[in-house]
Amino acid sequence: MQFSLASRTETGGADLVVSGVQLRALACGGLWWSEQQLLVVSDLHLEKASSYAARGQMLPPYDTRATLARLAQQMEALQPRTVISLGDSFHDRGARPRMAADDVAQVRRLTSACDWIWIEGNHDPKPPEDLGGRMEAELAIGALTFRHIPVDGAAPGEVAGHLHPCARVVGRGGRTVRARCFATDGERLVMPAYGALTGGLNVLDAAFAPLFPQRLLAGVIGRDSVYLAGRDSLAPDRAF
Repeated sequence: MQFSLASRTETGGADLVVSGVQLRALACGGLWWSEQQLLVVSDLHLEKASSYAARGQMLPPYDTRATLARLAQQMEALQPRTVISLGDSFHDRGARPRMAADDVAQVRRLTSACDWIWIEGNHDPKPPEDLGGRMEAELAIGALTFRHIPVDGAAPGEVAGHLHPCARVVGRGGRTVRARCFATDGERLVMPAYGALTGGLNVLDAAFAPLFPQRLLAGVIGRDSVYLAGRDSLAPDRAF
């Protein structure tokens, strides 16, 4: 297993090698494969707030706009040839009718700017057809395979989402910080959730154990960079 660890970079990220492929984990929560000019984002969960509101739990209705604005800014900076949205791009099957007209227009601008690929998720097995882009159940490019839900057992080259990894990092004096993270062992990688209104599951949770039984590296997202932490620097969430 190989790790290539970089500290701060000009694009606010950290370099990783996954199954022999050089990648950059970005502080926005995206993954950049420079050789392919490919940007990967996962778990946008567009229209999550409106889904909760429809069930009587009122949340500020700005998550979709905030998520798309952050993604548009990253695409402007990187000019990707391809974008993969790695499943659960929409929070539910009724998300499209609830979208504001400006947000619909923004999605169409993004999908028309590159080869945009929607990967099938458990929340959105079929993305709206009028927003552009194309759909794949999963996609293999070179040594990497992009899918939404990680498979059981060894899966060299897998890049997946679904689990919304977060890390609780222990610092000096026992102080801890909890933040979204990339999770990898150098062979496979689980993406953080990109959506503005998404929670996270601690990478030490039992759900991650079958994926990373030996080595685990967390690329913890800070304000403007990604900081790499090994398993010995991580802590489980406190029980309340």
